[in-house]
Amino acid sequence: MNDANGNFHDSSGAATRPPIVWALAVVAGRVIDALYPLPFLPAAVPAGWLGAIVFLAGLALLIWAATTFRRAGTNIPTTQPTTTIVEEGPYRYSRNPIYIGMFLGLIGLAIGFDSLWLLILLVPFYFVIRYLVVAREEAYLEVKFGDAYRGYKSRVRRWL
Repeated sequence: MNDANGNFHDSSGAATRPPIVWALAVVAGRVIDALYPLPFLPAAVPAGWLGAIVFLAGLALLIWAATTFRRAGTNIPTTQPTTTIVEEGPYRYSRNPIYIGMFLGLIGLAIGFDSLWLLILLVPFYFVIRYLVVAREEAYLEVKFGDAYRGYKSRVRRWL
């Protein structure tokens, strides 16, 4: 966004890359689960199938959102400039469908591996995404697009 000299940098200035945070949550959850297993589902629940369905739903949402961004001609990585406000596809319902897809993916893995640790790690994952990524993206978009973004923000919820 702005450096110490007040110059505008055309990217969100997110403190971290969301896919890296997601991967770290998955790896940490699997490692902790291997050391201290903490299942949470009854034995009768088909965890593998149910987890796969939730994971694939998250992946499908993420792909739909990314494809919508690409069709609109804007960048997905938080380190690159946003070129337009996208209001089509999943962006009609949420300002952050890619991150919702990541949340669903993590939930699907938690169910599939029957790991309460993966569910617990949703909490820090959420806070990192919400405050170190989304908050900075929103501030950047308000500076860059002004009233157009504020109007979109008033019509479409941050999550659901």
